[in-house]
Amino acid sequence: MKRLLEEREKARLGGGEKRIDAQHQKGKFTARERIEMLLDEGSFEEYDMFVTHRTTDFGLDKEKYLSDGVITGHGTIDGRLVYIFSQDFTIFGGSLSETYAQKICKIMDQAMKVGAPIIGINDSGGARIQEGVRSLAGYADIFQRNILASGVVPQISAIFGPCAGGAVYSPALTDFIMMADKTSYMFVTGPKVAKTVTGEMITEEDLGGASVHATKSGVTHFVAQDENEGILLIRKLLSYLPQNNLEEPQVVECDDPIDRLEDSLNTIIPENPNIPYDVKDIIHEIVDNGEFLEIQRLYARNIVIGFAKFNGMSTGIVANQPSYLAGCLDIDASRKAARFVRFCDAFNIPIVTLVDVPGFLPGSAQEYGGIILHGAKLLYAFGEATVPKVTVILRKAYGGAYDVMSSKHLRGDVNYAWPSSEIAVMGPRGAIEVLYSKDLRKIENEEERAKFVAEKEAEYKDKFANPYEAARYGYIDDIIEPRNTRFRVIRALQTLSTKKDTNPPKKHCTMPL
Repeated sequence: MKRLLEEREKARLGGGEKRIDAQHQKGKFTARERIEMLLDEGSFEEYDMFVTHRTTDFGLDKEKYLSDGVITGHGTIDGRLVYIFSQDFTIFGGSLSETYAQKICKIMDQAMKVGAPIIGINDSGGARIQEGVRSLAGYADIFQRNILASGVVPQISAIFGPCAGGAVYSPALTDFIMMADKTSYMFVTGPKVAKTVTGEMITEEDLGGASVHATKSGVTHFVAQDENEGILLIRKLLSYLPQNNLEEPQVVECDDPIDRLEDSLNTIIPENPNIPYDVKDIIHEIVDNGEFLEIQRLYARNIVIGFAKFNGMSTGIVANQPSYLAGCLDIDASRKAARFVRFCDAFNIPIVTLVDVPGFLPGSAQEYGGIILHGAKLLYAFGEATVPKVTVILRKAYGGAYDVMSSKHLRGDVNYAWPSSEIAVMGPRGAIEVLYSKDLRKIENEEERAKFVAEKEAEYKDKFANPYEAARYGYIDDIIEPRNTRFRVIRALQTLSTKKDTNPPKKHCTMPL
């Protein structure tokens, strides 16, 4: 018994007091402290505390630490089971060894068997160079499990320190990535290699810091000011998710009235169709208690994605953002939304889509970048999804972008429109130039030309600048009063709660990647 207590105490010290102090001086917590902060008090059950590496090369046989650089086990968050691993930077800089990888693989295998989320806290210098190919094999073993677990159990990665080289691919394979500002970074090749190969001089922060991945690459979904906030965000995120793909998300008690009317919504859309507004103002008004967990809020801001609850039901929200790029769909927005829609569909989370889209962003940069393929990803994601889908067209729904945004034609279950909505192939000015090009060429007088254009625009607006034409064909199920949106969305989600829809049998899809 005495030896057991001594060995446990030794394991809890990790790489020793000096290295723990160094970790704290960087504004970072230790691997064990992070677990204690994240899980319910007293719920953590640790596995493989006494594991050590097996390497004898480069003098490593004289330097061994219990747990070998990663803490693994399971516990609960708000009473719900989760499996967790937390990399320990105080032991060999958190570098991954063969046994270290085996520890992670063990808890991932168990999480798959019992159907529980996997949380990985990353703080590692990468592969343990002294182990050579065995360390690389360990990474690949983890990657394989990330792939098999994808769409089966939620996978969340927290980056609370360095994450470089091959190590970045495990978080990239998971569902959500969280980074801590100023103390974490991710890149495939670091600044030194970049300088050697390309001559580029760049810092770690500018190459792969949290702000870079939040705004430019879209790699990270959340940026926390510090680790405390990051841990709270993980707990919040999990509250919207089911345990696995065979379960429904939890329904919680709601004290926000279902039939709450928001009169401000009746006037939130500007009369001038070219004036922007913030779609998040609409989201906050219609969801339970105004609570909305936005995802990737600094990336591709022309589309908004995130989780909210409607009468206690977890729901994914996708919304065009008129206050940024007029809400146009571009490459980044299409990829961002498509990934989110597929996640929701994999884990039985209904999707509410708020539409105000003038089309796809034009220009050679978008075409050369493959907007056709990337736009098709979002189209594919909505069309493939079998979860309940409720769509509300707020204002503009033009061209192919109307089709893409969870239209009735992509198996939208309930499609509403506000009276302010416009559903057409294109906007009035562009349509007139196409429809009346011959007539316009014949009119040389500028005043007559302007008068003709104004008359034809008025006719076009009268026909298409309202939702009644689409409703006449059944493409819109109802035109609703804006202030009543919350009630109508909740009623639709309740009706669809027993929905059953399937896709044709197949090994897997060949979506446009």
